[in-house]
Amino acid sequence: MSKLKRNPPKEVKNLRDMIVESAEKFGDKDAYVYKEGKEEVHLSYNSLKEWCEQVGTALNALDIAGKHIAVIGETSAKITATYIGTIGSGGVIVPLDKEVSPEQLVNFLNRAECAAIVYSPTFNGVITAAADKLPNLTYYIPMSGDDDVDSTLPHSPKLLPWKDFLALGKQAMENGDDSYYTHVPDLEKMCAILFTSGTTGTSKGVMLCEKNLCTAAYASCMTTPYDHTTRLVSVLPQHHTYEMTCSHLAALNLGVSEFINDSLKYVMRNFANYKPNALVLVPLFVETIYKRINDEIKKKGMSKKVETGKKLATAALAVGIDIRKKLFGQISSALGGEVSSIICGGAPVSASILKDFYTFGITIYEGYGITECSPLVACNPPDKKPRFGSVGLPVYGVSVKIDKTSENDETGEILVKGDNVMLGYYKDEEATKAVFTEDGWFRTGDIGYIDRDGYIFITGRKKNVIILSNGKNVFPEELEEHLSHSELIKESVVIGKADESGEITITALIYPDLEKFEGKTDEEIELTIRDEVNEINRTLPSFKHMNNVEVRKEEFEKTSSKKIKRFLYK
Repeated sequence: MSKLKRNPPKEVKNLRDMIVESAEKFGDKDAYVYKEGKEEVHLSYNSLKEWCEQVGTALNALDIAGKHIAVIGETSAKITATYIGTIGSGGVIVPLDKEVSPEQLVNFLNRAECAAIVYSPTFNGVITAAADKLPNLTYYIPMSGDDDVDSTLPHSPKLLPWKDFLALGKQAMENGDDSYYTHVPDLEKMCAILFTSGTTGTSKGVMLCEKNLCTAAYASCMTTPYDHTTRLVSVLPQHHTYEMTCSHLAALNLGVSEFINDSLKYVMRNFANYKPNALVLVPLFVETIYKRINDEIKKKGMSKKVETGKKLATAALAVGIDIRKKLFGQISSALGGEVSSIICGGAPVSASILKDFYTFGITIYEGYGITECSPLVACNPPDKKPRFGSVGLPVYGVSVKIDKTSENDETGEILVKGDNVMLGYYKDEEATKAVFTEDGWFRTGDIGYIDRDGYIFITGRKKNVIILSNGKNVFPEELEEHLSHSELIKESVVIGKADESGEITITALIYPDLEKFEGKTDEEIELTIRDEVNEINRTLPSFKHMNNVEVRKEEFEKTSSKKIKRFLYK
């Protein structure tokens, strides 16, 4: 792969100035394209800048600039403007998962001491119905339409719809309020509280400062192969720091145009219509797309033809000739026909899937991040062929090392240091202290190793390790990857389960691909899955054998970022 031919991205000093500079450079170019009802909206860089400054100025006019402002809803340009406008005026943004229960929502809003909340129409009525349990909230800002708030409540919350909110900021600026631009950013101060996804059953409030976000956004710009010619489709939840930092903040710094997917139901249709040339995804999307492609290949009886094409493409690449688009144009058309690269993080992707996509002409750059690191830690660099199975090299401004228990250990805990690392957990000194070494390295809780070329490989999660009675350690992620290669298995979780004698047995919880078992009884499905697991066991050392199999009829429960809530399955 040749070196990237693009102008170096501009450094991100602070988010307010980043948007101003992007507006000066890209002006009326689309920052976002999205649908409101049946209408397609094109929001320019200039208009987004105006939204940000109006949000920041309105917060000052309401006397809540500098306070904690929550935002919740489906991905939208309004969330981006709220995010940047809040931080730009010296406040603290609190992005919340749109899939939280009403009880969790109340808990998070109170824990984060939010003074106002901006919310999408989905939450009309939900938030205001809980107003009596939210004494800190003084302003309710629905993104569209009106909502009712009980005026008899003792703390008298006020309703200010989005259009009126922006109009307030605009009028204040016209009247001489320049507070948004005269505010001097303190890059070391907390500017965001992000509640962790809860895959472990608990959520902590990660405190990030503006330096953290700017460092990670700039590192994303430096690491990805994207520039002002890039067209993205946003499909991941925006409250998640991976999507916000890598697919929104970094994209806006580069001058990218982004189409906001309006429904997971229509994601493939939106790929076809908008024709992105790049994507930012999590493994579940990659694996789903891959299975659809494979099913289509088999349905059309093209398996042999595709296998021959793979060999030809690989041989041609070896001598510097790229014929992948010619051979596999029909396959790439499933993503709109123009996607050449995908950034993927959040969990490992099977090396065989990565290799196949590369052969089809779509390079997947696996990366690694964690909310506490804003989130980017490592990524496969775009100027080199990806190292399949590795999450790549540490990104700009980040140092990584392995903390081994003994010199003889091949793996150890991954430690991180850099300006991307969080300030700590909100109002939780004990938890903060537990994740930092005495000399300031952040303990990720992930286990892995670094090869001689500096590439990071993750082998498992420290808290997920299964310790057998013979003292052997087994990382379930490794076994789950083996299971993911089976076309009969859609999802799996591997756990250690005590049998009647108290002995820990490696147990595979499996949700089959039910489309492959049409007309089969439950007993036949279970027997086939057990045979499949036994075949996999034959390729593994005996101590890693999955001797117990439990077949499920329903998908595993997941977070909004499509990670299985592992803590629910024991």
